[in-house]
This record gives sequence, structure tokens and C-alpha cells, in this order.
Amino acid sequence: MTVLVDRDTRVLVQGITGHQGTVHTVQMQKFGTRVVAGVTPGKGGTAVEGVPVFDSVAEAVGKTGANVSVIFVPAPFAKDAFVEACDAGIPLAVIVTEHIPFHDMLTMFHYGRLRGTRIIGPNCPGVAAPGKAKAGIIPNVVFRPGRVGVISRSGTLTYEIVSGISEVGLGESTCIGLGGDPVVGTSFTEALPMFEADPETDLLVLVGEIGGTAEEEAAEEIHRHFTKPVVAYIAGGSAPPGKRMGHAGAIIAQGRGTAASKVAALEAAGAAVARFPYEVPTLVAERLRGAGRP
Repeated sequence: MTVLVDRDTRVLVQGITGHQGTVHTVQMQKFGTRVVAGVTPGKGGTAVEGVPVFDSVAEAVGKTGANVSVIFVPAPFAKDAFVEACDAGIPLAVIVTEHIPFHDMLTMFHYGRLRGTRIIGPNCPGVAAPGKAKAGIIPNVVFRPGRVGVISRSGTLTYEIVSGISEVGLGESTCIGLGGDPVVGTSFTEALPMFEADPETDLLVLVGEIGGTAEEEAAEEIHRHFTKPVVAYIAGGSAPPGKRMGHAGAIIAQGRGTAASKVAALEAAGAAVARFPYEVPTLVAERLRGAGRP
């Protein structure tokens, strides 16, 4: 068992005939993922890298049993693509697309909850379980199978920190890139219980950034309910108040969402907080040894 994706994952790629859809379909296949279908309206009956393409998600699900959709559809059409996935009964949608309008995402968020479809993203690198499956765009080369879980708001920081964990001889159980937009489909507090319940995860790395209160809320969840060791890193410590740094959600407003407040909350919850990304692997190794886990 891992979190969200495993060897039974059957991926459908919405927008498979576009450049990004095609490139990352190949990478998901190389990772070992079963990519069973693609969807591009008007391209049904063709194939991309050996993957059959269908005109609709409902047809693709009916013929292939796909249970995860990875969405590469351009932002103006992403909402319709997601609604189609929900209506076809897809339980997990990984939305890689960035620049989705705020109000579209609000609609998608609530429609997904209504239809029972979990969203990872938007504007995210996706989900990966080394040795099992990947749904998204996280580079294959950074992974090594292991027992460290990772949840992150940042794509590139995810790659750097996962790579560092792998390079010191440890490895990852599941990595989830939640996305950096103001509204995302799955939060830290929703992801934490998944890792708590996962017998293949011994320690969790949480990668946050300035803006919003998601990390403070995660700290409360860790303090109350999370029993495994936690190592954290918060990006944006030098950002001046009122200035957005990178992600749409990474903005400090009215004294809330600062790096200092997030670090303080996580440390109070018992997490070891790194000052720099390169410190994370060392802290992970120390925490695992301290917990009696090799």
C-alpha cells in the first residue's frame, strides 16, 4: 500500500496528443506506470506511444478501466475536462495545468467533492510512488524506493529535496506535489492522515512556503494526530510582506503566512525544520535513527 497511486493504478491522460501530454506519457511509462488511455476530442481511434486515444473520458473508462486522470488540457478548457472526468467516475484527478482561473477552480473544487473525485493540483507536479506508479511530471531520475513520504507545495523544491533524500541512500514511499495556487484540491491536512495510515511510510517531509495558513493548519494536525517523525522546510524566508514570490498563493498579507510563523508552528508541533533545502536529508536520517528506523 502507498498513498493515492500503486501498482493497480491505471492512468488516463487528458490532452495526450499535445506536446506536454505526449512527453509525460512517455515518462510515466518509463517510470513503470500503466498508462491505459488518452483523451482528445476528435482524435479517437488514434494512438500515442502505443496508448489508445478516445474522444471522451466516459468511453476511455468504459473500455480500459482507467482510475486516475492526469490533465494537461489548457487552462481555458481545464474545468470542462475535469467535470468530464468526474462524470465518468474517475476517483483521482491530477491537474498539471497552471493559470486556471480562480473562479473555475472554486467550481472544480466543489464539483469534485460532490462527485467523489479527489483533486491533486492544479499547477502541480503530481503524485509518484517509486517502483509502483507516477501520475504527473516529477522527474523519474530523482526517485529511489524507500520509506520517506513527501508532501509539497512547490514543484522544483520537491525535485531538489527528493533528489537529496535519494542521494544519501534513503528513498521515498510516496511523493505528492499539492500545487501552489491559492485554491488547491487537496491540502496538507487532508494528505497527512493518508501518510499516517500508510505502513510503507516511516517519516514525512513537509515542504511549504510563505502565504496562507496551510502550514500552520498542518502543524495543528501533526500535533494532534500525526505520530510519525516530521521534517519540514519553508521557502520564502526573505520575502518582504505584500510581495508575491513565485506561486500565486505565496503572498504574505496582513502579517499572516510568514515563514517565521510557519516555522514556529511546525517546531512547536515537534517537527525538525531545515533552514535550507540541503539540510533536509541530514535531518531525515537523524530523525529516522532517533525513531529506531534504519
